[in-house]
Amino acid sequence: MRLLIINPNTTAAMTEKAAAATRPHVPAGTEIVLATGSFGPHYIASRASFAVAGHAALEAYAVHGAGCDAVLLACFGDPGLEAIREVAPVPVVSLIDAACAAAEAGGRRFSIITGGERWAPMLREMLLLRGLDGQLASIRTVAPTGGEIAANPEAAHALLAEACRQCASEDEAEAVILGGAGLIGIAAAIAHAVPVPVICSVQAGIDAVVAILRQNHGDVPPGARAHDPVGSVGLSDDLAALFAGRPAG
Repeated sequence: MRLLIINPNTTAAMTEKAAAATRPHVPAGTEIVLATGSFGPHYIASRASFAVAGHAALEAYAVHGAGCDAVLLACFGDPGLEAIREVAPVPVVSLIDAACAAAEAGGRRFSIITGGERWAPMLREMLLLRGLDGQLASIRTVAPTGGEIAANPEAAHALLAEACRQCASEDEAEAVILGGAGLIGIAAAIAHAVPVPVICSVQAGIDAVVAILRQNHGDVPPGARAHDPVGSVGLSDDLAALFAGRPAG
């Protein structure tokens, strides 16, 4: 089996962190294919960078998607998610979907914490569009961006733990999601200091995609390959081929 991990930003170290967290959990013999955005921002922290990252994510699938049994889109905002799902004949796992499913298990109210103030309205819109806002207690952001947190995660532990405690005490959250690939591993490090479960969005995505690989069903999600072939101008050869109706890779 082959698992494609797509990191839509251009920071390869973040892709490697996601892969390192995934490797211990995948079935034996699974090949992990890594794809980092080949253009765009180092980290996604605004609507403009999100738009570019969606293009980069689709490009990454066009280049690396051939023969994969599942795709993990390793960004909590899921740039390019629905576009990849439209053309991919395999399951494409969303960190938002996976993390929210884990957080609201048993009917729990949950909060989301992430780095960068511009993410709050963006995430609220994403959850509303997905119908995942019913159990949402709050969305809080901390001043450092996810990229800054990733560069020195230990320095953010106290800040994130306090934000989690505020979600529990002030927002009545019964679970808290740490959203973003830049926050990978921090949930486990601060869980002892928070009175409610703390969920790592990346680990939730890994758990979801590993469950798919273990089932080894390779079902085609609704809408896959639903687009009609169309010509294009100015795209890479791989992405132009995808628009023309040819398989990825």
